[in-house]
Order: sequence, then structure tokens, then C-alpha cells
Amino acid sequence: MSLTPNAIQQMFGMSGSSDNPSFLPTVQVLHLKKIDQKGGVDDRWKVVLSDGNHFLSGMCATQLNDKVNTGELSQFSIIKVSEFLVNTMPSGQKIIILLKCDQVQNPGCRLGNPSDVTKAGNTASAPSGGGGAKPMYGNVGSASGSNSYGGGGGGGGSNNSMYGGGNSNPYGGASSNPVVRTAASSQPFTPISGLNMYSNRWVIRAKITNKSEIRTWSNAKGEGSLFSVVLLDSSGTDVKCTFFKEAVDKFYNLLEEGRVYTFSGGRLKVANMQYNTCKSQFEITFDQNSEIHLQDDNAEDIQESYEFVKIAALSEMEPSGFADILAVVKNVGDPAVIVSKKTGKEMTKCELTIEDDSGADVRLTVWGDLAQNAQTKFANMPVVAFKRARISDYGGRSLSGSGCSVDPKIPQANQLKQWWAVNGNNTQSRSLSSGGGGARGPDPFDQRKTVASIKDEQLGYNEKPDWLTFKATITFLKKDKGSDEGAWYTACSNSGEPCKNMFKATQTSDGFFHCDKCQQTSEKCVRRFIFSGTVADDTSTSWVSVFNEQAEGMFNGVTADQLYDKFAEGDRDSYDSTFAKATCTEWIIKCKVKQELVGDESRVKTSIVNLAPIDYAAESRNLLAALGA
Repeated sequence: MSLTPNAIQQMFGMSGSSDNPSFLPTVQVLHLKKIDQKGGVDDRWKVVLSDGNHFLSGMCATQLNDKVNTGELSQFSIIKVSEFLVNTMPSGQKIIILLKCDQVQNPGCRLGNPSDVTKAGNTASAPSGGGGAKPMYGNVGSASGSNSYGGGGGGGGSNNSMYGGGNSNPYGGASSNPVVRTAASSQPFTPISGLNMYSNRWVIRAKITNKSEIRTWSNAKGEGSLFSVVLLDSSGTDVKCTFFKEAVDKFYNLLEEGRVYTFSGGRLKVANMQYNTCKSQFEITFDQNSEIHLQDDNAEDIQESYEFVKIAALSEMEPSGFADILAVVKNVGDPAVIVSKKTGKEMTKCELTIEDDSGADVRLTVWGDLAQNAQTKFANMPVVAFKRARISDYGGRSLSGSGCSVDPKIPQANQLKQWWAVNGNNTQSRSLSSGGGGARGPDPFDQRKTVASIKDEQLGYNEKPDWLTFKATITFLKKDKGSDEGAWYTACSNSGEPCKNMFKATQTSDGFFHCDKCQQTSEKCVRRFIFSGTVADDTSTSWVSVFNEQAEGMFNGVTADQLYDKFAEGDRDSYDSTFAKATCTEWIIKCKVKQELVGDESRVKTSIVNLAPIDYAAESRNLLAALGA
């Protein structure tokens, strides 16, 4: 295998492989040496590449460490280079950053008698003037004479440098200021797909596809505000960007969703893919010194790209992955506010039911501003493209995400819209969101089970709770406790955080009620139902636990406080009759089945999480359809 003639000279004269993607040089590794690093960081390897005539020193990117450790990349290896960068050190010396390569062979010896390309007198990229190599992107003059890229090269006036001598990037230039791109600059735009940790001098041109509200944060290091945007450029790659503190004040009102801007002076970090649904493996942080300019163009070259997956195929995909989905939003739930167990903060969510022409539907949860406006945004069953929705096995299969485009201008959307108009409302879809679906509404008719399923299928013995829906009759309600108290408990009167009228409040000797959760004492409390009972169908009977919301549904809205007032007045008949009226009524019941430890004994507990009255007309239609099938 021969080496590519003059490959090193050509690479030395480029800023990287993005200058000419078809250029795939074959070179030899003359030298490979591990650099001493402080603990806690990835290994770094120095490399010297040769084309037989010239050689150039550089570094291996950390993603090549596996190739080095396995011996695939070693001394005298002949490699085909597919991705690389050429960066300029503060001293002006150029080095190559090897990003991606494949070994062709290893002859076990050096080929040719190469010389240092930086000392070659006829090198095409040899620097001219100024005594030494200039920074990779040159200097951009301005009226003040300042160096827009910072560093030691030329120009009087102020140096707004931020990436200077203290630069944490060992491969960056001499300046540490935010990258500035003036109208006079000839620096090309860097595609988002080409961003990497080894180059800090980039300018990207991108459209804002999503912009969050301003949020506040507080921790041991301090407090402040932040907001984030998602940028998409013509390469079809999107990236999440975050603005903190002063940058929020400077840029929040200037940035508009759907507009195109140029961005420079940001800091890259590896994305946390647990919370990031963008394609880029990086995230960008911008500060108040970053440069952002509005572009006066319509961005026709920036179009969202999708890799759509049919809903029916989600059942075969691994949880925690991502999928682009094109579907009709056929049902929008009510927005709900929940409290994050991790942060203790309130979050707004809304559950959508989406369906496509694969004969399946799935539950998709949206969050934040989109959840609050979901009933307006997704009214009239639109076709929606959901970008990189996260796949979960919660409730069978379910999705979560907030990146979407309503009625996208793509051929697939028109085809799905036509299918829905002809077939959508007349077909019975198969729901993938069942069998573990949380405390939302009952499962569809065709996915109901029987009371006997709790024992027959050994529900409740898994690590996670099991869920099932059945039609059953309430046969008994245990309304009496061991004392004179009714079927309720005394809860904290604080309706705000953190109690929300849910945590138990204990009556003190002076008649007040004390809550251990919020450490407050109040004259009053709020009573909440809690009792057990039995439900039955034609297959079996089961004990169930009933809590406040479900009990109020059974009692036609009567609250525990209302019953307590009658109970305290000695009106036991009203109390008894309320429970008696609920007995022998028929419901569509959704239950959670979970094994719990009671004392030293493990028991399977079945709790009602949703009660729905029976729509007998719909029930009859479903029965007739099932018989016809």
C-alpha cells in the first residue's frame, strides 16, 4: 500500500478535513507516545504522521484511545485518515489533530526518509511575514485596530481576548476571547456537525427551532437564571445551547424562534444524552461576551431532517432510545402539574395520544410551555412531526419529548393527512401504552383484563408495579376504623409546597394539628379518605385500597370533611348511607398492583388509581365489535 504523495503538505495547508471531504490521505504513523496527564482525565497520545517525504507532529483525539490500546493504531501503522484538524498553537506552530482513521496495514518499519514539513522551504502553506506562523484564521481588522480573534498577532487598541494564555484547550490559539466574526471576516461557517473539542474558533450559522422560558436555579455555588435554545443548521444537525446569568439579560429578548443568526464565542462540552435529544454530541454554553448576529435571509437551506419510525415498530425498539415520529394527535389530555422527585420543583406535563398508519397508537408526554398550550396547539387532530422523542417502557411503550413541528411541509405529512381523512376515524388502532401505564385513564376495551388476572398472572411480584384495567362491581367498603374516627386521615392544611394537603397532620394535646413535613402547626386540618373494600367480576373477588380522589368519585363528590361534619354532629345515618349508595355500583377500574412489606410480611397490595363510570352505549358497541371479530 503506497502513501499519498505530498499528503502532509496538503494537510498542513488546510484547516481540517472539512475543507475537502473527498481528500482521504494514506499516511504512516512514525511515532506514538503517551503524554503524562494528571489523574482523572483521558489518556492523550502524541503522534507523528509521514507521507514518506515530510512529517508533521500532532495529537490523537481521545476517541482513538481504544485503537491505540488494542494495537490497531501503533508505530509504523499505515492509516487512511478520514477526519482531522490543523490547529495553531500560541507559539504559531501548527499541529494536526487526528480525529478518525482506519489502519490499512503495518509494515513494521519506516517508509522513506521524511523531513519536517514546518521547515520545508517550498511548503505551500508556509507563513509569510510577521516572523512565524500566523493564527489559523488570521486577523480581522477593525476601525479600532483591535484583533478580533485576540492573541498576540498585530493590531493596537483593545484586546477583548477571552481564550488567551489561560486557555484550557491545549490545542487552541493564543487568544481566549469569544470568537468574533465581522463583516470583513473571510472565515467560513463551521457546520454544527463539524464542531469538536479541539477547535474553539468557529462561527456557526443556524436557525433557532426551540426557545425555552427563563428558569432560575439555586445551589451551593450560588443562584442565577438560565434559558436554552436549540439550533439547526444546513448540515441537518441540531445542538442545544444554554445561556446563564448576564447572557440571559443580554440575549433573551434578542433571540426569536424561527430566525437565523450567526453564533460565535461559545464553549463546547460533551452533551448529557440523558437529558439532551439533539443530534450533536456536544452542548454549547454562551456568555455575555459571545457574538450573535441576526441574518437577513429566509434560511431555505436549513430544513429539519427526520428519520421517521412507525409507531407499531416502537415495541421492538430498546427503551431509553430516541425516535422521530410522524403521527396524528388524536387526543389531548388536560395539562397537569407534578412535583419532581429529584428537584422538588413543579413541572407541567400533558399526555397526547398519537396514531399513524401502522395500525398503532402510543401515549406521548410533552412538558413545560408546550404542555401548557397543548390543547390549543394540537387542536383539530393535526399531523405532527416529533423530533427525537425518548422511548420508555413505562406503560408498555410510551414517548416523551417537546421538539415538534405541526403540519410540517413534507410529503410524508400530506400522505398521512390523506390516510387519516379516509381511514383514521374508522379504524381500531392497537395501543402500545398499556400494562404499566401509571395513574392515567383506563386502558382501551380490547386491553382490559379480569379480576382473576391479578392472581393468574402473578401481578405485583415484579420490581416495578403492574397495572391493569377491568370492569367490576364494588361489593364491600370498609367504612369503620378501630376507633370512633371515620374512614379518613387528618392531613396538613397547607395547600402549597411541600404538603399540598396530602401529608398527615397529628393532633396535639392543645387541639392543634402539627405537620412533620412542613413543621407547621395549624388550628385546622383537611381530612382525606383512605379505606379498603372488595371488587368482583364473574371471575374473582379482590381486596383493593381506596384513596381520596377515587373515594370522592364513588361518593358523587362528597368530601371527607363534609362527612366528618355530619359524623361529628352525631348524624351517623348520612355517613352510613353514603357508603351504602356506593356499594353494588359498577365501574371501569384501573389498579396498581405492587408487592409491599407490611411488618415482616410481604403482601401484594392492589390500589385503585382511576375510576370511570360505564358508558353503556359505548360498552355495547365495543361488545358487538368484539363479537363480530
